[in-house]
Amino acid sequence: MVNGLQETWKENLNNTMICPECKEFPPNLKEEFSSGDMVCGSCGLVLGDRIVDTRSEWRTFANDDQGNDDPSRVGDGANPLLNGSQLQTSIAFNDGANGRSRDLHRAQNKATHDKSTKSLLAAYKELGAFCDSLGIPQSVSNYAKHLFKRVDDARAFKGKSQETIIAGCLFIACRQLGVPRTFREIFALTKVSKAEIGRIFKALEKFFDSENQKKKVIAEEAGELVNTEDDYVAKQSVDPKALCNRFCNALGLNFRITTISQNIAEKADKIGSLAGRSPLSIAAACIYTASHLMGQPKSPKEISAVAGVSDGTIRTAYKLMYPMREQLIDLEWLGEGVGDLTALPAA
Repeated sequence: MVNGLQETWKENLNNTMICPECKEFPPNLKEEFSSGDMVCGSCGLVLGDRIVDTRSEWRTFANDDQGNDDPSRVGDGANPLLNGSQLQTSIAFNDGANGRSRDLHRAQNKATHDKSTKSLLAAYKELGAFCDSLGIPQSVSNYAKHLFKRVDDARAFKGKSQETIIAGCLFIACRQLGVPRTFREIFALTKVSKAEIGRIFKALEKFFDSENQKKKVIAEEAGELVNTEDDYVAKQSVDPKALCNRFCNALGLNFRITTISQNIAEKADKIGSLAGRSPLSIAAACIYTASHLMGQPKSPKEISAVAGVSDGTIRTAYKLMYPMREQLIDLEWLGEGVGDLTALPAA
């Protein structure tokens, strides 16, 4: 009976091996893989031979071996950023002084040499070094490599240098993953001119958009669903709010000043007091205003060293903001007596 209902009778079709001498149930059977026998653990009677060993093909003596698990019996996973099956064999040449393995190593390298993979590895190494120097997360580096791989597979931009394409992919990856960098910062890192970065950025956006359209057309013709997970979606220009956060951290300003500078940048965008100004100058002017308002003033020269714009540009942007200071500054920031509106320098 199960929950008040009578369970229907079912025949047990499972085959169970039982020792004919002991007739124990459940049976006490042991598998001896060394001899390939199935043996009764109670009386030692051999019940079967040629047992298949289902364990790993060989043993490991690593110190980190846990529970007889042998993870080293398979190779590395395939790298989607490289070409080919990646199942090549490498020949070592540490055979002493005869040099036979060294010759085999050279011959094998010549036979399996892939110029495209070598150029990809060089580009990935350069991208990784750039991201490390900027303190960018690993996810941005991987996305930039993915974008470069798409360009390389399509054999696009043959007239452009590899450094230019790397700079464009790095700029796009930073913008797509929410850690934007300006043309000036990418120029200081890659030594590719700002004008060239702007041109390759626009060309790359057109290329990725055309790839998306081609993929949709092919999927529709085949009657398949369109996978939009890998599609490139263009983002807007750099938000001054994100720059305020990064610049305030570099200047050592507290969280309150960072939040106020971001709110001022948001209100300035709605009012349009700094329309036409670059995001760098807007962020610098907002930080200049917030730092004086909260009693931790930073000079335009200090801010320019972090923001990468001249102190004259910061003063000009501040002059445009000063007449609208009452609209840009919330009175709640002054309610606790910490902020002082009169502390703002006259424009």
